[in-house]
Amino acid sequence: MDTDPELSDSWWERVKYYAQLAIERLEYGVNAVKELLCTLTSDERCGVMLEFEDASPEKFAQLVTDAPQWTEWMA
Repeated sequence: MDTDPELSDSWWERVKYYAQLAIERLEYGVNAVKELLCTLTSDERCGVMLEFEDASPEKFAQLVTDAPQWTEWMA
């Protein structure tokens, strides 16, 4: 596990950026979100979805409703 705080902050900032992109992409459908997630590492995907849920619970609920299989995208 990386314990360098600067690298950890950088990673989290990147995850928050991708989460915002995922939230915006939901407007174009769940496949647009899935396409974004496919470009990320598994750690980044998990972080993005956690941040997505925190940043926009209503849109996250929409994603879960529209794509109940979203957890399969994490693999």
